[in-house]
This record gives sequence, C-alpha cells and structure tokens, in this order.
Amino acid sequence: MKNNACTPVPLFGTYRWFVSVSDDVDDSTVVAVQKYLAGFDSRLSALDGYEAVRGFLESYASNEATFNSYRTHAERLLLWSLLIRERPLLDLRRSDAEEFLNFCMSPPPGWIGKIVRNRYLSKNYSIAPNPDWRPFATSREANCYKLTAGSIAQIFSVCSSLYEYAIDEGVCTVVNPFRAIKQKSKFKNRSVQELTTRSLTPLQWEYVLEAAESMANSEPERHERSLYIAATMFSMYLRVSDLCGRDNWQPSMGDFRPDHEGNWWFHVIGKGNKAGKIAVRADYVELYLKRYRLHLGLSPLPLHNESTPLLMTFNGKAGLSTRMVRFIMREVFDFAIDRMVSEGRHEEEIQNLGVATTHWLRHTAATFDAPFRDPKDLQADLRHSSLATTQNIYYSSHDNQRAYSIQKLSMKDRG
Repeated sequence: MKNNACTPVPLFGTYRWFVSVSDDVDDSTVVAVQKYLAGFDSRLSALDGYEAVRGFLESYASNEATFNSYRTHAERLLLWSLLIRERPLLDLRRSDAEEFLNFCMSPPPGWIGKIVRNRYLSKNYSIAPNPDWRPFATSREANCYKLTAGSIAQIFSVCSSLYEYAIDEGVCTVVNPFRAIKQKSKFKNRSVQELTTRSLTPLQWEYVLEAAESMANSEPERHERSLYIAATMFSMYLRVSDLCGRDNWQPSMGDFRPDHEGNWWFHVIGKGNKAGKIAVRADYVELYLKRYRLHLGLSPLPLHNESTPLLMTFNGKAGLSTRMVRFIMREVFDFAIDRMVSEGRHEEEIQNLGVATTHWLRHTAATFDAPFRDPKDLQADLRHSSLATTQNIYYSSHDNQRAYSIQKLSMKDRG
C-alpha cells in the first residue's frame, strides 16, 4: 500500500445517505472515500472494487434492512481484500474466499468494536470517517465477538451474490470464488442458503407486467414509460446500464435495427467499449415498442439512424439515471404486490417480490427462456464472455425438465 493505514474505515454511509446522494455530485463522504482508496497501490484496483460493490448495493437500495445487511458483508470483503489480502477484489480466487470466511469467524481485535458506532462524523462543516468505527462488533449477549452458523452462511450468500452481479455486469472475469468452494464446506448451511441467481416466478412476473400495464392505462403520461422500461429490460435481458447508457455511449431508438430478413436487433456498447447486438422478440416490438413510440408521437417503428433517445425525462431531456430507473421499477413491483395482496394471494406467492430489483428482470427472462433456447444463443444475447457462465446459471437447475426427459427413454425397444 502507498498509505500506512491498516485500520479499516467505512466505505459507505447510512442507508439514507446512499439513496439520496447523486452519482455526479461531489458529496463529502464520496470525496473522503475516494481519497482513502487513492492511497492504495494501483495494482489493487481499489476504486474498481469500490464501484463494483456500489453498483451491487444499488440493486438492493429499495429495502433498508436488506441494504444494511448486504452493505455490511460486501464492505468487509472489500476492506479485507485491500488491507489484509492485498489483492484486487475482482481478482479473488477460491482460496481467498475461504480465507475471508475464516477471517470473519475470528477477526483481529483491531477490526472489532465493543459497540456499533456511527460511520461518519461531522466536524467543522466537513464529514470524516469515525476513527472508532469497526467492521465487526461484539455480541451484547456474549460480551464478545461471536459468529453463528446462520451468520456465516449469510456472509457466504451475500458475497457470492456480489460476484454473480459483477460477472453478469462484465466487470469481473474470474469464476465466482465463493461458488467454487466445495459443497460440503463448513461455511455452508443448507437451511439458510439462498439462490445467488435472483428471479421472479412466472406468477410474479405476470403480476408485474399486468401492474405496469394497469399503471400505463390509468396514468399514461406518467407510466407509459414505466411499462416500456419493464418490457424492454425483460425482453432483451438488459442491464440497467444498457438502458441508461454509459460515458462513451448513449442509447437511442436508432440502436433498434432490422436485418435484411426483417428481424430486429438492438445494438449496444457494453463494458470496455465491447459492441454487441441482442435479438428482439416480435411480440415486444408489436405490443410495447410500437405502443411507447406512438405515445411519444413517433412513427410505430424506429427509423434508420434515428437519434431519439431510448429514454427521456418528462421534460424531454435525454436519458435517465440508473437511480431513477430503479425507482420506477420499485413503484411497479410495489403496485404488483398490492394487487397480489388485494386478490388474496398467499404469502409464499408474494415472497421475495418485496426485495426484487431491476436486475431480477434480466435473470427472470433468461431463466424462463433457457429451456427453449440453445445455450449459445442465450449466451450471445446475455453477452456473457463465457458459455460456462450461462450454462452454470441457467442450465443447472431445471430438475423437472431433466426428470421428465428421462421418463420418455425406455431400457428396451430403442430401435
């Protein structure tokens, strides 16, 4: 490290701070964190790791309890990778993951606080990290640091989800180090394991789409855009950044282009300036793309080299922030929950929809489509760099389909 500080400092503020601070504002907390991260050797890619964790946490910013839990574990991992392991977060391997989990079971005294402290303090009109803050705290009941089996399993699950997010976003090219840990590891607890690939059930997705359609029908000026966002993200397995754009690319309606056979493709620029194109479903074009364009007063289909932004604010400004898109989808999810409750749906049918994020739409669509698409086609549209990633996530859990397929194969009469 360039700096000599081995004491961990908080990298993220409170939940209220996180959901209110803008990405493009020189917030004092962000400035303090960036200054701290700049003190590490460049080979540790500290800022890249921080941005990956920040993006991951944004996916869970709709629920304060979930955010706080995920922030705790992801922040610990990032601090450990920089201060203890001295290896970039996005380059960690299986052995590193095991070492981190061992570390969490018995952290050094300098990482444990006797009580939970504020993360940042205000002094002389400025914000600074609380020097008494620590990533871990002693248990009130035991009056010492104690980690339960359920807690270590939660750490395992959250950290694994972090890498699934980073891999899916294209910022991490290694195998998920936590998923690489052996199944019989002491770090796993079957009773509290969570799926690292988050997706809606078919029933939940039906309610979400119907909710978006109902909102658009009742308040078209406000919610035609909401329906368009939900349908677009789902139909093409989009990441939020694909919809909102990046520093080097702003998506437009002209990125929808037909080929010589009349098939529509959506052309994107991904991470690292990597160009790609996604096959567009016919029913999406007919039911949702045309509908939104007509609502805007445009021609039903995009024109060649059309410059109309893919998304716009209500006052016509090009583009929406990722935070705004997540807020819009949270409104849709909440409306779907209200409808499910009012129609007497069981709690287990509603479960998890309350913490669903925009990223779930990508996973949901891919999960639904996997049984009917060639893995290579799905890989191409998901823009995974490795076919193994697509197969491991979407082709490893179709037990019902696998069981059904074997029933049709007899022991005899195979001629």
